[in-house]
Amino acid sequence: MQPATAKWYDRRDAVFVDFCVEDSKNVKVNFENSKFDFGCVGGTDNIKQQNTVDLFGEINPKDSKYRRTDRSVLVCLRKVEPGKAWPRLTKDKTKCNWLSVDFNNWKDWEDDSDEDLSSFDKFSEMMNTMGRDDVPDFDGAGEEHDFENSDDEQMPALE
Repeated sequence: MQPATAKWYDRRDAVFVDFCVEDSKNVKVNFENSKFDFGCVGGTDNIKQQNTVDLFGEINPKDSKYRRTDRSVLVCLRKVEPGKAWPRLTKDKTKCNWLSVDFNNWKDWEDDSDEDLSSFDKFSEMMNTMGRDDVPDFDGAGEEHDFENSDDEQMPALE
């Protein structure tokens, strides 16, 4: 068993951890107030991966969620104290060799107004409304499909 490689970033109401595991199976995420456990079998070699993270701050376990795609597992940790920045993900200051900062998604949100929500904050809100047991099915590209209204409405033809 080995730890899964992950990147993390901080937002006003939540912290996101993206576990870079392709073709993950048997994904299990257990949320507690001050830590969470992540486990799965991943890759073509079916390697067991396990991470236990003692968190910098407290989270709300019942509002925290995760979403699996073919390329990764994104974990959304809901903060108990929204608006409080986390300078690091882990409780300890020691460097974890499997963890890095996701600078592509990092945003200094402390100075921003509430009206200036980025697409990541909107995604955070969407994750908040989604039930943990209500994870939608995705195709290989990670896109959600809604076939509920497919018979009711006709799409105009493209010319």
